[in-house]
Amino acid sequence: MNSHGQDEQQVVWTVVDSDIGPLLLAATTEGLVNVVFHATDAVRDRALARLASRLGAEPVEAPGSPLLAEAIRQVEAYFAGERRDFRLPLDWSLISGFNRQVLRELASGVPYGTVVGYGDLADRVGQPGAAQAVGMAMGSNPLPVVVPCHRVVESDGGIGGFGGGLETKRRLLALEGVLPEPLF
Repeated sequence: MNSHGQDEQQVVWTVVDSDIGPLLLAATTEGLVNVVFHATDAVRDRALARLASRLGAEPVEAPGSPLLAEAIRQVEAYFAGERRDFRLPLDWSLISGFNRQVLRELASGVPYGTVVGYGDLADRVGQPGAAQAVGMAMGSNPLPVVVPCHRVVESDGGIGGFGGGLETKRRLLALEGVLPEPLF
């Protein structure tokens, strides 16, 4: 009876090294569900506990999993400068409502090497004046890098905030040619 029930949710994860430090990648049968920056042991363990409680399944380390293999390939190619966009199935179940709407627009409408203002993104989803809410949505993005919240900046040219830290945001924008490479 419950062979396809919610309790059968499979969550697999691995940690990959990148130019911005270790990234935790987690996937379900639906697609990539979570990317976590700075995935040292403590950060990784907290993220996995959060995933277990949100998704109702104990995440299993499975770097060889077919669910993760393509995500790993695409993330590595992106950091090698060989890939400009991610073509991966995504599992949006960790985010809903306005935040999901904004992140989906970001994923489909703000290509590699470009940036968008918080207010512009609010306009695009039909919520002019919701720049702050867009900022909150970026902060709650469960799929950073793949859903490129690093491409959202302040309209006055400021870099804006970033869940992964400003140094990480600068490096991602430099990788995409938007900012000059940091000197140090």
